[in-house]
Parts: sequence; C-alpha cells; structure tokens
Amino acid sequence: MVRKPVVSTISKGGYLQGNVNGRLPSAGSKEPPGQEKVVLKKKITLLRGISIIIGTIIGAGIFISPKGVLQNTGSVGMSLIIWTVCGVLSLFGALSYAELGTSIKKSGGHYTYILEVFGPLPAFVRVWVELLIIRPAATAVISLAFGRYILEPFFIQCEIPELAIKLITAVGITTVMVLNSMSVSWSARIQILLTFCKLTAILIIIVPGVMQLIKGQTQHFKDAFSGRDASIMGLPLAFYYGMYAYAGWFYLNFVTEEVENPEKNIPLAICISMAIVTIGYVLTNVAYFTTISAEELLLSNAVAVTFSERLLGNFSLAVPIFVALSCFGSMNGGVFAVSRLFYVASREGHLPEILSMIHVRKHTPLPAVIVLHPLTMIMLFSGDLDSLLNFLSFARWLFIGLAVAGLIYLRYKHPDMHRPFKVPLFIPALFSFTCLFMVALSLYSDPFSTGIGFVITLTGVPAYYLFIIWDKKPKWFRRMSGKIFKHFQDLCVEPEEKFFSPCCASEWRI
Repeated sequence: MVRKPVVSTISKGGYLQGNVNGRLPSAGSKEPPGQEKVVLKKKITLLRGISIIIGTIIGAGIFISPKGVLQNTGSVGMSLIIWTVCGVLSLFGALSYAELGTSIKKSGGHYTYILEVFGPLPAFVRVWVELLIIRPAATAVISLAFGRYILEPFFIQCEIPELAIKLITAVGITTVMVLNSMSVSWSARIQILLTFCKLTAILIIIVPGVMQLIKGQTQHFKDAFSGRDASIMGLPLAFYYGMYAYAGWFYLNFVTEEVENPEKNIPLAICISMAIVTIGYVLTNVAYFTTISAEELLLSNAVAVTFSERLLGNFSLAVPIFVALSCFGSMNGGVFAVSRLFYVASREGHLPEILSMIHVRKHTPLPAVIVLHPLTMIMLFSGDLDSLLNFLSFARWLFIGLAVAGLIYLRYKHPDMHRPFKVPLFIPALFSFTCLFMVALSLYSDPFSTGIGFVITLTGVPAYYLFIIWDKKPKWFRRMSGKIFKHFQDLCVEPEEKFFSPCCASEWRI
C-alpha cells in the first residue's frame, strides 16, 4: 500500500496550507456531536521548551570525554577556541531554526523544512536514515553511558560486567519509551527535573574550578597554544566532536505544533538555552584544565570522574549518578522530539500510516514512540555503535546545512512570507556554509567512514521509489500491512468511535 504524499504550499501569509488529513473535507461536513478531535495538545511551555533543548544537548560527552576536541586540535588554547566557536555556530543554527519554526508552524524539524524547500525525495532520505540508523544508534550510545554510570558506584573496586551494563541499559530504554507513550505532561515534567540535575552537575565542576583559578592554579594555561599544531585533517574532526556535543538545539522544532505561543516561546527558549549551554561548556572545560593537564585529560576515559576524585573527595561518588541522570534526560528528550518527526513523516505519506496515529486518551503518538524500541535494542546488542555514528555524522550536518540553506531560498522565493522572528541573512549563510564545508572536508580527512555513511544515506533513494512511488505492491504485502494497521487502529482509537484525528487519517491507494 502506498499513501499519496501530502502536498503543502506556502500561502501569502506565510503559513503552510495543505491537506493535512490526506483528504479534503466535503462541503458542509461537520464533526459528529460530542466528539472531540484527537490531536497532540499544546503542552510545551517556555520552561518545558528550555528543558527539552538543554536536557537533550547536555548528555554524557561533556562529563566523560571532551578529549576528542583536544586530541584533534593539539593544544589547550585551541581546544577552548573550538568549544567557543562551536557554541556560537550552534547558536547561529538555532537562531535560523527559530525563524523557520515561527514561519513554518509544523512539527518535524529538518524533515519538514527540507520537504517544503527541496521536495519529497531529499526529505524521505533524511527521515529514512534517521529512523533506521541515526536515532536508534544515538539512543543506544547515550543509553549505554547511562547504564555504565548508574552502576559505577556499585563496582568501585572492579570492572563492571558488560552484560550488566546492557541489561540496565535495556531497562532504561524501555522506561523512556513507556514514559513517552503514557503522558506528554509527565515526560515534560521529568525532563525539567533532569535538566536541573544536569545544570547542578555542571556547577559541581565549575564552582571548584573557579575556586582553583582564584587560588592561582593556572599552570596548565601557560603556553596554552603550545603543543602539536592543529592540522587540516584534525580540525573537521574536532568540529564534529564539538558540534556533536552541542547537538540538540534543533529538537524543539520537532514539536512546534505542541508549543504554546510558538512565535514567542521558540526564539526565547532557543536563545536562553544556547547561552546557558555555551557558557556552561566553556567554563566546564576551563575547570578541567585547572586540575588536569592536557596529557592527563587525553589518558582519562571519564574526565569528570577524574576531576571530582582530585577535588571533591568522597562526594566524587555522586558524580557518576549525575552523569547517569544527564544521560537519561538526553534519552528522554531525544525520544520525545524524534517521535514527532516520524509522526509528521507518516502524516505526509513517507512512513507507514500507523506511525501518525494518536492515542485517543493519552494524546501521545504511541506508534511513533514504540517503533524506536526494537530498532534501538538491535543497535544496543550489535556492533561498534561509535563507528556507526561516525559514519553518519556527516549526514546529520549535511541535511541540517541544507535546511538552513532553505531559509535563504525562502527569503528570495517568498519575500512576503510572514516571519514573526527574522535573523540577519549572514547568520544562516555562515552556518550553512560551515556545515557543508565540514561535510566536504570530512570526505577528504576521513574518506572511509564518510564514504560508508554516504552509501548508507544513498540507500534511501531506491527505498523511496520502492515504498513511496511503486503502486503495484504484492497482495501479501497489502494484506499484512492492513492487519498491522487494524491492530494499531484498535489500540490508538476508541473501538466504539473509530474516529481519527485530522492529523491521523489519510488517503491510501491499495
């Protein structure tokens, strides 16, 4: 079965117009009396928006191993410059997304913006790679860090068994999926709590670091730019590490339709969040170097633990718990946001229709959440996840760069488009150029990993023609799809009502 993709256009007022139902309402049609439309509610306030961004950005990386940036820059001074520059560039990207999110009031983030500017094929390729590889692998990686650090206080004198880590990780992943399936409000409240835990963990590192500076512990900053010179091969990898640590500023745009007063709250949430994260990241790295030398940092597998053991004494045992909570917050925020991407892609006809269903009582995109569970479990118990993410990191920045470049295109193609928030044109121009330049340079500096990622991404092209364009599916495929669809319809829609929300129903060709 193939569903007709939804065609959207931009009206003179700048709002997206289109058949969000997959069918046009008949003249004079009315909703049945007493029947409420089942839609995702606007429950994302400014505070919840800030918690989604900060809570998703701050994961394990800043606490565990910021050595990737140092390793590829060669000096303390250059690494701090890269952390600062990556923060500013991320802010530029976030501001560009603030304009896109307030102009195109649809959830879905990069997928939606690429769909509106470049058409269905690039948008499908983006969601294809996200669904099959990027999101399951990214969730598995951050979840493994959660499992390792939640067990750290119980295995102080010995190595943590890998099986124990994976079992606890599986429990954490399942908990996140259940939470996001059951309640939008509770997942948002827990995200706020975990965001405060993350900021507390950063303050636990920054405050002692500042005290060290006051005491004159600046020996590791002397000759800050001495050491191995940064090479053209290492800089793009350093940027990848830095930008990966800041990744998450775009997740609020995945849930635009659920944000209260998006014209005001999206820009505010983005600006406040990026200022806090950038200042926090730079000061955290400065704090590390007040106590740990560059050589020691490169040898450490968990920089925050090494730092706390030297300065905090017995209180250092709390640091792994804070790292674990930080990872759990990133897991929760990522699943919350990306499930909306799959929901929107299904609504547009690029993923199976069952993923655009909403639970009638809980008002959550239940199928779009739980589809990640088996895929993440496969990734968890499979091969080298870090290498897999390296293969596909270029794809993330390629499509984000294209989405921001689409903002420039819309400025010239639709100059009268309603833009409640507008950034100077040099901001999206500089950000998109940097993203595309990093992607091109990575092809030169790491052709093997980037080449594999490029090939995996290209598999989305034949998949588009096979699953979206090809109408004559075998009968067994259509019967199986119909049974799966019916099962989720019974789960997500009241059996006695059989009523779809306008965002769920759509027209299929069989």
